[in-house]
Amino acid sequence: MKTTANSIWVAEAGVDRYLERRGKLVQVGDGRLEIDGVSKRYGDVVALESMTFEVRAGELFGFVGSNGAGKTTTMRIALGVLAADSGVVRYDGVPLTLRTRRRIGYMPEERGLYPRMRVGEQLVYLAQLHGMGLPAARRAVARWTERLGVSSRLDDEVQKLSLGNQQRVQLAAALVHDPVVLILDESFSGLDPVAVDVMSEVLRERRAAGVPVMFSSHQLDLVERLCDRVGIVRAGRMVACGSVDELRAGGDLQVVVDAPAAPPGWADGIPGVVVRHRDGPRTVLGLTAGADDQAVLRAALATGPVREFRRRRPSLTELFRNVVVQAGQQPGSGAFPENAA
Repeated sequence: MKTTANSIWVAEAGVDRYLERRGKLVQVGDGRLEIDGVSKRYGDVVALESMTFEVRAGELFGFVGSNGAGKTTTMRIALGVLAADSGVVRYDGVPLTLRTRRRIGYMPEERGLYPRMRVGEQLVYLAQLHGMGLPAARRAVARWTERLGVSSRLDDEVQKLSLGNQQRVQLAAALVHDPVVLILDESFSGLDPVAVDVMSEVLRERRAAGVPVMFSSHQLDLVERLCDRVGIVRAGRMVACGSVDELRAGGDLQVVVDAPAAPPGWADGIPGVVVRHRDGPRTVLGLTAGADDQAVLRAALATGPVREFRRRRPSLTELFRNVVVQAGQQPGSGAFPENAA
């Protein structure tokens, strides 16, 4: 433990959550992960620019953006794999150190398992790398492989497992050392519905245990269903952050109209109305502030019968699409490859 001139320091970067004040240890911090003003460049390419957000203790935080938006770069900086050009990453109010980072559970997008190594011995080895003793590591491996449905595959080589079971083992590797922070990069990609349910339940359990959980995903319906808050990243910046309800409330009000006889362009020219989507007779219209939904209804009725007319707020998928389009960037057309970002 270090001390400053004023004898004030946090024990080992907050892992023990104590502050030394004049020779006494006082518990501090609230277990949150903070990304504060983090920037990173690759030559002339700006990967991150003043990226700032927090993941609170006992919170599921969805981290979403197009390929190349900067999600993986942010995660790698939090883990210490990459160095930031500026800014700081904190856990429990204190900048991360190597010891703190050993307490983080990480599931990378590109699987990081040894393909020819047996599942059980690999998980025990990884737990020991994170500081666990052998007996505790074996107990943790038994617990998590049972919980994730791969306990019968402990003696199999990883390469002999299906992709879905490899992902379950990768999640076990992220959890086996009882991490204080959990960071998952595209953890749901390629999973079957049963595996999605299992992984979702595990993440909820970690949240209930007070762990800050941050995960990225392109499955926005899943993010919307699981997460307490969501951050939308664009071109290395956090452009929207809040609960799903808060983000939806900040989007434009929408009206869904089912008018089977309405011709194309029937809503054009209505003040404050923008056509968001059309599928056969069903049209989704965006209404700006002050737009009159009754004018929309009159215009629809003028074309013939109306089978549906209702208000709604945009889904997370629609909000994400709007944020990307506003930047003149189509989904999947990031400035650089996500595996470098």
